[in-house]
Amino acid sequence: MAGAWRCMLAAVALMCVCFWESTEAVGAAVSRPRPQRPRPKKPKVDPIDLAPAAQNIDIQQMTGTWYLLNMASKCSYLINHGTKVEPTVMTLTRSPDSDQTLSVSTKTRHNHQCWEILQRYHVSPATGKLTLKGARSELDTEIVIGETDYNSYAIMYFQKRGQISIKLYSRSVDNLSEPLLSKFEQLAEKQKFGLAYLFPFPTYSHCGAVDQDHVINCDPAC
Repeated sequence: MAGAWRCMLAAVALMCVCFWESTEAVGAAVSRPRPQRPRPKKPKVDPIDLAPAAQNIDIQQMTGTWYLLNMASKCSYLINHGTKVEPTVMTLTRSPDSDQTLSVSTKTRHNHQCWEILQRYHVSPATGKLTLKGARSELDTEIVIGETDYNSYAIMYFQKRGQISIKLYSRSVDNLSEPLLSKFEQLAEKQKFGLAYLFPFPTYSHCGAVDQDHVINCDPAC
């Protein structure tokens, strides 16, 4: 239910902002707004430049089950609750109605219950690049498949509103070598993620079948 609550809170926050901006002063006198110095815009971080997609990515070979093993992120939720992350598994399938989209199922636990989050990734014409559409274009999440051999591991970059997270997935929970885990740490370090921003995920007790009441169409991730 956490994902649904986050979506609801985000909607309420957006409504508050819109209401605040549309409110006008009432009365005989209207105070002139104090001129403010424009804030410098943060440069847009583009994972396409930071992590070029592997050459000739075959999206069809990316379909199937992937277990999340490690994540590099400065997401505030992970920083505060990173020691309580739950086993997470992602399943990619071709959407039946379009070969330009991937259906994404992510299963994880919350409050000792299994939840399934359903999403849709749009396949970019550029190889190895996907997009998770937001309510507005500035809320889109750009995804880059940085490295994969399809059979054992995949390293994926997620960028939303200038913030980047890196995820290490595996086809199995017990077939990754120590050199590959070290390689992931090195790639994370290139993006300024030190060890304090690495969050390993449990490799046991993954969710299986999920009750329909625990299926949500919302993105609870950072």
